[in-house]
Amino acid sequence: MNGLITTDWLQKHLADNDLIILDVSQSTSVNNQNDVHSAIYIPGAISLSLKDWSDSKSQLPNTFPSPEHFAAKCQEIGIKNDSKIVVYDDQGLYFSPRIWWMFNAMGHNKVAVLDGGLPKWINEARETASETRKTSLKRNFEPKLTKGLIKSYDQIYQNIDSDEFVVVDARSKGRFDGTAPEPREGLSSGHIPKSVNLPYTEVLNGTSLKNQDELQNIFNLKGLSDRKMVFSCGSGLTACIVALARHQLTNQLSPIYDGSWTEWAQIVSSPIATAD
Repeated sequence: MNGLITTDWLQKHLADNDLIILDVSQSTSVNNQNDVHSAIYIPGAISLSLKDWSDSKSQLPNTFPSPEHFAAKCQEIGIKNDSKIVVYDDQGLYFSPRIWWMFNAMGHNKVAVLDGGLPKWINEARETASETRKTSLKRNFEPKLTKGLIKSYDQIYQNIDSDEFVVVDARSKGRFDGTAPEPREGLSSGHIPKSVNLPYTEVLNGTSLKNQDELQNIFNLKGLSDRKMVFSCGSGLTACIVALARHQLTNQLSPIYDGSWTEWAQIVSSPIATAD
């Protein structure tokens, strides 16, 4: 699976025995992305709460879970190591790339995001269901975490001097420049020194990802074509949208700064840059 699949592909494979469909729509987010298609699902989908699949002990939102926690959640809903997984959400492409990236980071690459998500599925008048699938089937899942895909605060801080990679920030230009407030109360806006702003909205065409030529042009204009990249945002969520866009061009999984701006701005000693 190449990271992104079409509604036509999913329609043809709905009955596959090894296919797991995950609805990762969330009731709300810090950016006020609300659940716009309540109680409408793709047939056979299992609902997944991002909060339940994150590290509950962390003070930061959406923190990557331990392999043990991740494996337990997979086993709860019948995911095994040879399962094919399709993730989608009711925004089109918002929450689902985070789960896609998490599975890949845990060594499971048989996973793809539904391009256009639920809105595209509904707009094409495809069959829907009013309930998600409930399952009590327990299966074994053994994660193989690639630690290099999860960047820490210290690694991001040290990179300001070492310049081994470029941090690509998926937040809006106003937040990056320090001219618009952060949605999380008490956080200053601005950006990590030497980082590059690529708002996640720029890689989208409505609810779908832009085509490869458009994406390549975007990365070229940002001067990112030949750079090693680590993606960041407010909480590690929309960074995965831009990471998915990069994956479509390179077929490589990119690291995420998991604490992202929420962590960076909370630490008093963090250097913060703003627009000139």
